[in-house]
Amino acid sequence: MKFVMVPGGWQGGWAFDSVAAELNRAGHQVEAVTLAGLEPDGPVDTERPPNLDTHIDQVAEIIEGADGAPLALCGHSYGGMVIAGVADRLGARLDHLVFIDAYVPDDGDSCWSLTSDSFRELFIAGSRADGRWVAVPDGLDPRARAHPLASFIQSVRLRDDSGHTRPARTFISGGGWPGSPFLALTERLRDDAAWRVHELPVGHNIARRDPHGLAAILRTLPPAGG
Repeated sequence: MKFVMVPGGWQGGWAFDSVAAELNRAGHQVEAVTLAGLEPDGPVDTERPPNLDTHIDQVAEIIEGADGAPLALCGHSYGGMVIAGVADRLGARLDHLVFIDAYVPDDGDSCWSLTSDSFRELFIAGSRADGRWVAVPDGLDPRARAHPLASFIQSVRLRDDSGHTRPARTFISGGGWPGSPFLALTERLRDDAAWRVHELPVGHNIARRDPHGLAAILRTLPPAGG
């Protein structure tokens, strides 16, 4: 199986390095994406930051260029907004969608509308310098970069996909942690037969805190249609 992995806010594809190493050793392919504007050494367009559409377009291009191998599209945190938008366009190309302690939007939702008050306060405080970029919160990896505010506040546009092919859907919860916007979502999805729900109660940054556990869940995703 091929895994395309989309990180959360402020982070790059490097956030999945340990998970990717385990999956590669098990014979899978992994492409971990660094979203536009988050490149550790790349130029920053201070005047025209990327938005959610930019990131959806970027990942959709990767999916469109993939070969015919079974494909799982995974997103952490903000990355859930991105993979939902990609799946809305290209659901027939995907076998699995995996939300890793991530936002699961409906049409018109945004990261801003779905998140908790503590994250909204963080977004506002972090963007006071220029109103365009949200500064890196304390405690993140030195490779983290300021995140474009526009991508946090733009609403996602999703069609009614009831008549379209839907990939299998999995949600992986990090459990309860201070300020989590995902607790009610996790419980709701547990009661939804269309979802598989797993829990790794290590906090939000699952790929860093339990890469082995995350890779183990991903390795055991059921076959498409299973």
